[in-house]
Amino acid sequence: MPETLLNAQDLCRYYEVRPYTFAAKKTLKALDGANFELRSGSTLAVVGESGCGKSTLARLITMIEPPTSGELNIRGADVVHAAGRARREMRRHVQIIFQDPYGSLNPRKKVGVILEEPLRINTTMDKRERRAAAHEMLQRVGLRSEHYNRFPHMFSGGQRQRIAIARALMLKPSIVVADEPVSALDVSIQAQVLNLLLDLQDEFDLAYVFISHGLSVVEHIAEEVMVMYLGRPVEQGDKSTIFDNPQHPYTRALLAATPFVDPQRRAHRIVLKGELPSPLSPPDGCAFHARCPHATEVCETERPQLRTLLGRQVACHHAESL
Repeated sequence: MPETLLNAQDLCRYYEVRPYTFAAKKTLKALDGANFELRSGSTLAVVGESGCGKSTLARLITMIEPPTSGELNIRGADVVHAAGRARREMRRHVQIIFQDPYGSLNPRKKVGVILEEPLRINTTMDKRERRAAAHEMLQRVGLRSEHYNRFPHMFSGGQRQRIAIARALMLKPSIVVADEPVSALDVSIQAQVLNLLLDLQDEFDLAYVFISHGLSVVEHIAEEVMVMYLGRPVEQGDKSTIFDNPQHPYTRALLAATPFVDPQRRAHRIVLKGELPSPLSPPDGCAFHARCPHATEVCETERPQLRTLLGRQVACHHAESL
């Protein structure tokens, strides 16, 4: 049975910010109550528009930032209260692949140095062992041994992202956070990188938290999907359940904007009113009500909570009648 590697309960991250100089501080709720579980060998996709809290969630999982409240457990250990050696050990189990392969690699370091650096900092391996491990990982991501002594600018975008993937796997993590890893790549290269991620998942029994704008990408790699809007999950469940029969109006709008080759899968276009509200001044009630074609008075005053409906969790007052 797959092992539970990651568990989050009511995970929140707030920031105190000034909208402009000399203004009073306001609370920005970048992430406001996420609940999920991740098992070995599985993929959780987190989708939504910019500003919905996806990257904030990635920073909490990778322990770059601490949560403001809530619980986060990695392999059964409490991240929130861990410190010192215990926290450093946890970080070895979680690695991240960044969105931009042009900005995430140090242009002044050769590929071999980039790959060996995590081993040099976190292990007792000697130089020969680190070099052998780097060469082996290069081959596993589809690159050649001669690439070891080259600089990042000598590679294409797809090859650089392969290097970034190799770096993330050098410490043999059990969880990998992929923060829009193919959005900066040509469409022709995206499928190659996605297939590589799937092959590596099978080989190393990896668990992925896959962050993406595009639902078409998510469909090929994820088992579960969490749709977020303005810092809160609005629909969450099995991929096929959500893709075949979305219950939240926002999920339906995202799917309607997703291009599918199969004509039967193309949905009627849904035009959302207005723009994403400012997270510094979220609307009362349901955060989506100002853009929702089905909003009523209760949506303007009462915030819906996630509840079980047709095999998934959905936060919508009118999901049954849509």
